Amino acid sequence: MKRLILCLLAVAVWSAPQGKPTFTGTITDDECDRADHSRMRMGPTDAECVRACIRAHSASYVLYDGKDAYTLSDQEAPEKFAGKKVTVTGTVDAKTKTIKVESITAAN
Repeated sequence: MKRLILCLLAVAVWSAPQGKPTFTGTITDDECDRADHSRMRMGPTDAECVRACIRAHSASYVLYDGKDAYTLSDQEAPEKFAGKKVTVTGTVDAKTKTIKVESITAAN
């Protein structure tokens, strides 16, 4: 009987839905997609440079994780996190390197 209960418990744990994928990185723009703003320097801070590139060059917000840059499906929420390290919850389309954003929060 104990064995049956343990097996059922194990099956329940393995079949439980997994948490949503999260991605941690810096909010930047696709003009400076490696979060290096020294080339453009369109403001005194990285955050101001990101916002200026978005406005002046019709750039898009991206998440740079230290290796790759991912376009963000939500182009409004990232504005308040420009130049900052964040955690994005959502799903990624590997073909287009786009994250379908569910939420963005400041990273620890």
